[in-house]
Amino acid sequence: MPLSRRDLLALSGGALAASTLRPSVARAQTPKPPDAGARRGGTLSLRTWDPPHFDPFQTISYKTHIALSFTHSRLLKHKAGPSVVPGTFVIEGDLAESWSQPSETTYVFKLRKGVRWHHKPPVNGRELTADDVVYSVNHFLTVKGNANAYMLKSVAKVEATDKYTVKFTLKEPFVWFLDMLANPLAVAIVAREVVEKHGDLKKHEAVVGTGPWMLDAYRPNVGLSFVRNPGYVLAGLPYIDRVEMTVDEDNASRISAFLAGKYDLGWEFPGTINRTDWVQIKDTLKQKRPNLKTVEYPSAVMSHLSMRTDGKPFDDVRVRQAMSLAIDRKAIIEAVFEGVGVLNPPVPAALREWSIPIDKLGDGARYYRYDPTEAKRLLAAAGYPNGFPATMCFTTYGSTILVDSMQLVQKYLKDVGIDAKLDTKEYGAYISTCFYGKFDSMTYGPQTGFLEPDNFLFGQYYPDELKNQSHINDPVVADMLVRQRRTADVAKRREIIFDIQRHLARQQYYVQMPSGVYIGVWEGALKNYAPSFGYDYGGRLMAAWLER
Repeated sequence: MPLSRRDLLALSGGALAASTLRPSVARAQTPKPPDAGARRGGTLSLRTWDPPHFDPFQTISYKTHIALSFTHSRLLKHKAGPSVVPGTFVIEGDLAESWSQPSETTYVFKLRKGVRWHHKPPVNGRELTADDVVYSVNHFLTVKGNANAYMLKSVAKVEATDKYTVKFTLKEPFVWFLDMLANPLAVAIVAREVVEKHGDLKKHEAVVGTGPWMLDAYRPNVGLSFVRNPGYVLAGLPYIDRVEMTVDEDNASRISAFLAGKYDLGWEFPGTINRTDWVQIKDTLKQKRPNLKTVEYPSAVMSHLSMRTDGKPFDDVRVRQAMSLAIDRKAIIEAVFEGVGVLNPPVPAALREWSIPIDKLGDGARYYRYDPTEAKRLLAAAGYPNGFPATMCFTTYGSTILVDSMQLVQKYLKDVGIDAKLDTKEYGAYISTCFYGKFDSMTYGPQTGFLEPDNFLFGQYYPDELKNQSHINDPVVADMLVRQRRTADVAKRREIIFDIQRHLARQQYYVQMPSGVYIGVWEGALKNYAPSFGYDYGGRLMAAWLER
């Protein structure tokens, strides 16, 4: 495969980089009608993915969490809309009307009154209370198989002090606690009756929440339909009556559908169009869909090679360093991202406030260069002068970009003697095995595009965590990971996180790949909308309306 399929595409208009903004403890802001021009009604059409099931506590899959962002609420959420720069994460209330922090380890949330469950059995529109929040958090923490439970591992106790007040007591200070509660991967608030009726939340009939839309229909491998929740707690919202989501795993089909006006957002995650496709169709789109809006911003999703560092040959740091040196990251940017991309240390460059620049990594910076000669020397020094055979677990995620990058990574490894045979799995099988570190040799795939650095670091590097794909047990990094979680001073915390990345750059427990720069695309008739990172499609569309 050639290293560049098209001419280098210059990035026009500066890409918007991300930062994490943490709020002071305050009263939650209730979204207000944006202006008198807001319209009620209409159907929004999106391309989606078929969820493996609908239990948010039993999967990390974006396919499930995107769907549930329309139907379920959380205590907190991230502010959305045109006033929010893509990739910034201001926290505001969702079910919480206000919150306070009486001590380092105590958080108190006052709930909005009048929140009601969807008018579906078995809850039939009853009022949500603090007991529902307590049940949801405890279920999140204790249900077997919840890979995201580590996000609230610091919680010692959650209790309802009255009908509308929830108190959290932490085991130790955890400065990312509010960020975790706002994360769409964390605690979706669910009803005890629904869990007890169905045994779990995997069936589509169990999709009963308090969110702005209700699941109206689910057609496996075809699509999902959502209808406006008339009893949503924020009066007048949402504006859009219906959301139709179509499962389409064929890229040519997706392009044709978008050109024909079928989808109102870009068909790739999170409402974008891959630059390789954009280059091909942008001139045609100017004629067929002249009202499209776009914005560019760096992606927080980066792919990486994970490996079994608990056994040979990957327990030798020289082997891991050699693998990193074998990868020509700049060539991947040229070939896969049309020349527009960013290099990533362990925290992706998109999280500008927390990602250390490559040239500030110290000794570890050398391993982000392309140097196959040095890679071969290190392999020989480690006892592998002729390289070694390996397997590489992989699933396509339905992404042509991921397949292209995987083929290049496979080629570069083979150039230095590492013959990585592909072990391709169906998505569900991949998520249940390789994503959780259940593989023999290596895995290649995307890392979840988290919204703050702790999830990129703690879950990936702390010993015994379910998401520690590379089976790492490094006391030095474990100590630093705990310290940054206890450091309230932002500047001091940033220095610890920079030191963590310097240490990890030398160790190369994961070999990070570059990320592209998103092209967020949406129909001009969709007003009061702006793209951003993450799975919260529903949150970004809650106060948007259609002008057609």
